[in-house]
Amino acid sequence: MPELPEVETVREGLERHVVGRTVESVTVLHPRPVRRDLRGPAGFGAALTGRRFIAVRRRGKYLWLPLDSGDALLGHLGMSGQLVVQPPGSPDERHLRVRFVLSRSVEDRAQRASRDHVHGPVELRFVDQRMFGGLSISDGGAELPPEIAHIARDPFDPAFDEDLFVGRVRRRTAGIKRLLLDQTLISGVGNIYADEALWRAELHGERSGDRLRPIQVRRVLAEARAVMRAALVQGGTSFDALYVNVNGESGYFDRSLHAYGRESLPCDRCGTPIRRVEFMNRSSFFCPRCQPVPRVRRVPPRD
Repeated sequence: MPELPEVETVREGLERHVVGRTVESVTVLHPRPVRRDLRGPAGFGAALTGRRFIAVRRRGKYLWLPLDSGDALLGHLGMSGQLVVQPPGSPDERHLRVRFVLSRSVEDRAQRASRDHVHGPVELRFVDQRMFGGLSISDGGAELPPEIAHIARDPFDPAFDEDLFVGRVRRRTAGIKRLLLDQTLISGVGNIYADEALWRAELHGERSGDRLRPIQVRRVLAEARAVMRAALVQGGTSFDALYVNVNGESGYFDRSLHAYGRESLPCDRCGTPIRRVEFMNRSSFFCPRCQPVPRVRRVPPRD
């Protein structure tokens, strides 16, 4: 599933290509991606037609595009969703689900300075092979869609409260990896970058929050920021063709991973083979020497 760097890469691309454009038409080619919109496919398209995109924002792994009406187009890429910008008449992608025809852009200075900005009409396409992602209209959601208000801020958000995060982690008995994936505590950190942050911090994912010192929690947070910032520079992580940016290009950060997906390969720090274990219907990767498994808690005997 795309994580914060991948979704932010898509957000930046959309910001360059769709802001200021008006939706001229919407074609829903499969109803499942708009299943959460009570208007249905026809109502979804009608509500967007004639509206103008005024920004592109993100919270965690969700994107939303505020409209000039005060509403917003809310989207989640799921496992395989893609938002790509194409010239009109380009061949349809195999798993194209929703097509938006957008007007010519309204140029401003920033757009004129952008070498890759396209000023003519374009199509914004939602492509999704597995169809776990989706789009919907959030009524009055331009500032923050109420559907995602419960999701915590991500570590790059200027309003992210690091002290609050540290305190909440240290009150939990769950393992630190599980806490990093808890979107009500911190958003945007997924399986890949949690494993990488923990490898960098030399902590096992099963270390419980209440057994971590504040400095350890802060280090994990700092490493999560560092690894995701590095991934952003390289356009995110791509293990297959399902993640692409708005230009259809894959990210290259998988070449810089130290733990995730490296089962049996030598640890880049100590040479010990990386180990993989099952975790929440997924996999965790760690170095058994650099990230020792925590001791099992002893339950005091009853009298």
